[in-house]
Parts: sequence; C-alpha cells; structure tokens
Amino acid sequence: MDTVAAAPVAAPAAHQPPNQFALLRQRRFAPFFWTQFAGAANDNLFKFAFTVLVTYQLQLRWLPPSLAGLVIGALFILPFLLFSATSGQLADKYDKRALIRLVKWLEIGIMLLAAAGFLAPDVPLLLACIFLMGLHSTLFGPVKFAYLPQHLDERELTGGNGMVEMGTFVAILLGNVAGGLLVAIPGVGAHWVAATCVVLALVGRLAAQAIPASPPSDPHLAVNWNPVSETWRNLKLARDDVVVFRSLLGISWMWFFGAVFLGQFPSFAKEVLHGGEQVASLLLVVFSVGIGAGSLLCEKLSRRHVEIGLVPLGAIGMTLFAIDLAFAARGLPATGPQGLATFVSQPAHWRVMADLALLSLFAGLYSVPMYALVQLRSQPTHRARIVAANNILNALFMIASSVLAGALLHAGLGIPQIFLAVGIANAVVAVYIFLLVPEYLLRFFAWFLSRVVYRFRIRGDEHIPAQGAAVLACNHVSYVDAILLMAASPRPIRFMMDHRIFRAPVLGWIFRLAKAIPIAPQAEDPGVYAAAFDRAAQVLREGDLLLIFPEGAITRDGQLQPFKGGIVKVLDRARAEGLAPPVVPMALTNLWGSFFSRIEQGRAMVRPFRRGVWSRVGLRVGPPMPAGQVQPDGLRARIADLLGPARPTAMEGSVS
Repeated sequence: MDTVAAAPVAAPAAHQPPNQFALLRQRRFAPFFWTQFAGAANDNLFKFAFTVLVTYQLQLRWLPPSLAGLVIGALFILPFLLFSATSGQLADKYDKRALIRLVKWLEIGIMLLAAAGFLAPDVPLLLACIFLMGLHSTLFGPVKFAYLPQHLDERELTGGNGMVEMGTFVAILLGNVAGGLLVAIPGVGAHWVAATCVVLALVGRLAAQAIPASPPSDPHLAVNWNPVSETWRNLKLARDDVVVFRSLLGISWMWFFGAVFLGQFPSFAKEVLHGGEQVASLLLVVFSVGIGAGSLLCEKLSRRHVEIGLVPLGAIGMTLFAIDLAFAARGLPATGPQGLATFVSQPAHWRVMADLALLSLFAGLYSVPMYALVQLRSQPTHRARIVAANNILNALFMIASSVLAGALLHAGLGIPQIFLAVGIANAVVAVYIFLLVPEYLLRFFAWFLSRVVYRFRIRGDEHIPAQGAAVLACNHVSYVDAILLMAASPRPIRFMMDHRIFRAPVLGWIFRLAKAIPIAPQAEDPGVYAAAFDRAAQVLREGDLLLIFPEGAITRDGQLQPFKGGIVKVLDRARAEGLAPPVVPMALTNLWGSFFSRIEQGRAMVRPFRRGVWSRVGLRVGPPMPAGQVQPDGLRARIADLLGPARPTAMEGSVS
C-alpha cells in the first residue's frame, strides 16, 4: 500500500481526557475551540443578514436579489484562491497563537466597518467587508488545522477534529438563524446585526487571549509573496505525498458534494417540497445536526485513533442516502406554500428529513478521519502549507459545484435529478480514490471485521510505536490475523506472509492490495525467499512497521508453535544497514475455534457460526524489546506470557 511514516504530533497528555468533550475543559483546546466557534458564527451571521438585507429590504438595480447570494458567496471564496498560499507560509513561519490573535484583531476592524455599512446602509462597503471576512477566514484556516496536531496527540486527533467540525456546523447554523432573525426586526434590525457582529468579534479575540503558545514549525522559511507561484508550489508540495494529496482531493470532493445540497436548499424547499422559508431553515438545521453527530461519532467508532476505515463507510452512506433522497422527493403532491408545522406533520416528508440527516451524518464520518490523516501524515515543517493547498482545492471544487449545478438546471434537470446524479458520482469518485489509495479500503475491511464480525478488544496498543521503524511479532491463529492486526494499529503495517495464502480467492486479493510480502521456504523457492528479506529491509529503511508471524504458518492445534529464525535474519539485515528497530511482541487471543481458524481437522472456514455471532477476540501488546536481545525462544516466551498460562494460543470455543 502507499505508506508514509507518521509525522510527529503532540506528546500524549499526562492525563489523557476520557473523551472528546473533556477537551473543552483544557486550555490547550477550549480557547481555540471557542475562538473558531465565534469566528464561524460571525462569518455566517454577517453573510446571511447581508443577503437578507439586499434580497428583501433594499431595492438595488445593480444588485438584484437573484444575484445577491451568488455575488456574496463569490466574494467570500475569492480570498481563498488568492491568499491561501501566503497564509499557509505565515502559519508555518510564525507562532500560531500570535497569528490567531492578529487575525482576531483584523476581524474586529472588519466588523466595525461592517457596522458602519449596516447603519448607513452602504452596500459597496458591506461587499468589501464580505471580501475582507473571506480574507480573515483564509488566514485562519491553515492556522486552525495546523494548531490541532501541535497540541493533541494521535489518540486525541480524531476527537479534536470531530469537536471542531461539529462546532463549526453548529456555529454556521446559529449564525444563519441569528442573522435572519435579527435583520428582520422592524426598523432596527440592521442596528442589532451591527452590534452583534462587533460583540462576536470581541468574544473571539477574548477567547484567543487564553490560547497557549504554539511555536512556529519552520521559523526560517522565506515567504514568497507571489500568490500565483506559491499556490502552484503548494499544490506540488502536497502532491509529493501521494496519500496526503489524494486525501486532500477526497476532502475537496466532500465540499463539492455538500455545496450542491446546501446551494439547492432554498429552491428544493420551495419548488420540490412546497414549503416556505421555515422549511428551508429546517433543512439547514437537519443537515447541520447530521454533520455534527457524524463528526462526534468518529471518536467512538475509531477507538480514539485516526481510523480512515470510516471513510469508505461514510462514502457508502453518502451515496445511498443521496440517491434515496432523490427518489423520496419525487412525486410529492403539489400544494400551496406550507408552514413548518404542516410540513412536519406529513409522513411523506419524514423520509426526506431522515435521508438528509443520514446523508450528512455519513458525510461527517467521511470528512473527519480525512482531516485527521492529513494532519497526522503531513510533515510539521509544512503542515500549514498543505492545509492551505487543501483550502485552494476546496474553493475550486465548490466553485465547480455551483457551475455544474447551474448548468444541469439550465439543461432542464430537476433538483431531485441533480441529487441523484451527485449521489451516483459520489460512488464513482469514492471507488476511484479508494483504488488509488487502497489503504482506505483495507482499513475499512479491518474496521468491519473488528467491530461488526468480532468484538475485538485491544490491550497495550500504546506500545505500538507512533513513528519510526519497528518489527511486530505475533502468533498466527487464523486466516484473518493480519486484517485484525491492521485494525489494531493506527499506522499502516507491511506483513511478511506465507506465499500460499495469496492463492485464497478473497484474502489473497486483500493481501496483494496491502502489498504484503510473500515468503516461501528457501528449499521450495529460493527466489521468493531472498526477495522477501530484501523487501522487509526496504520497509524498515523507509521507517515503516513490519509484521512477522515467527511460527511460519497458521497453528493446526491451537498451540503456540516453535519460532523460526526468519525474524533474526531480518534484524541482522537491519543491523548491517545501521538500523536497530525495536521488536514489539503481540498475542492474538480467543481466535482459535473461530470460523477462520483450522480447528475442523486442520481445515478453516467450514462452519460459519460455530462460535456464534459477534464473538469476542483480543490482542495483547507487550513492551518493545531491543533488537539486539531478540532470539526466537526468548521472543516465543514473551508472547506465551502475553497469552497467559491458561491459553497457550487461545481457548478453544470460549469467549473472553
């Protein structure tokens, strides 16, 4: 598989919070969270109030209501295209706390100008403020996503990103609702909007005061102020890391996908659902709640690791419910404009709302692990510039979504047909990305096996190194050992495996996709034998994890077999190249007697439910052993200790 050594993240906190919500009580996260929350709320309150003002209250010949939303959206996105490259450099070069405070001072100045624009009212000034708030968000974006891995460790990164994603969509929702309500107050609506925007900017600056220091990752960087050449350089920088760049494309596709739905909500509510403005607001509420719920679920479903196996799950849900939403919206009876109570009272609309809620929930499952992966795998010295490249791609994809949706509408397609087309396109794009980066698909198989087929409990996984080369050594009980071990490690693993397993119809395809290393006895195939050790040495040189089953084959009697000398040869080869990777002993428990073990007279996969459904299996990981102290018998004794005195390999047919 395409692998990249994990970039360093923050050291684990002395007392790791029990869940993602506990981060809100910690200074390293809470002030940052509320700073970005206030900023996102202010952005959307200002934009939506201004849109309503131009659409309903001011009559401007040069800015008709039909173009107001498009012009405001375009002005807000334009700075992302022009200045993201520069903002990424600044975030890498300077202390992120200082940059956040500077950006919040800028927000206060912009909101004071906007307040004057609302009071006048002065539409050109307000349009200029829209552009400036876009610049504010452009400067804050790279800092925002580069800050998290500097203060959260790998186990907190998914939860932290989930909280930020949830907070952002809740802030967007509250900002839109508040903007619409405040600007509609007769006579003084604009005054209330002006005051609220300034107050939110002050709240954001006050929260930023408590953000801890965040030293620059590349203080000697020479800033290139040419946005065109630097944008191109950032995109090339992102492409240097295949997994990260294709993850950026996956994130940008999610924004394309979401922008199609969000952009069509007003028309969808009016023309298809036959509802009024309150129904359009309800759709936004349902969508935001779904995204927030999916974002928060990521930590629970990922066992507090960066689990990219959730991304295919998210893509499947996005496709299924986008398509079902298209069919649910077809054939709804034509009625006059419906209020909120009338709309909700009709069962035909419940399916529409359920589809929208589940679609957005799966979008949260899709996006959060991708953001966390980009943060984890990007090199710290240019992490902010990678995020800046992502912002550029996001802006381009959102513009493309607006152009494509407009073209499809102009061609005569209805909104449900557009939703159907986007749902099908999502499946095509997802398959393309997952084939280009098979790690996503492999992690999905591992996640499914460990969470749906089995109840997989892991102990001691903190002993798996977060970075750098290491050799993992584990007992071999079943045909799915490698897939379960994938689920246990937040980092990709390369496996040395018996060449015969590659002949299995499905498992062989999975292991070839994972670029597992086949090994055969030297007497049987000297070429395969020699090539296996060459490839193992390359894995360790590249700083990745290599897993070996020292028994050499799957146990036929449930007992821990004698260890062969192959692991010593791997370590000797590494030592000759100046490497001393630690060896991490691991023990799979309770797999003997399962469908995939050889309990049926040496055969596997004979009785599908011989252990029932969702049986418990486990993995115990011991402290690393220095490479120079590893011998087959000593390593076997360590793994036997992990298995425990009552279970040499695992207790047959029992449930731990």
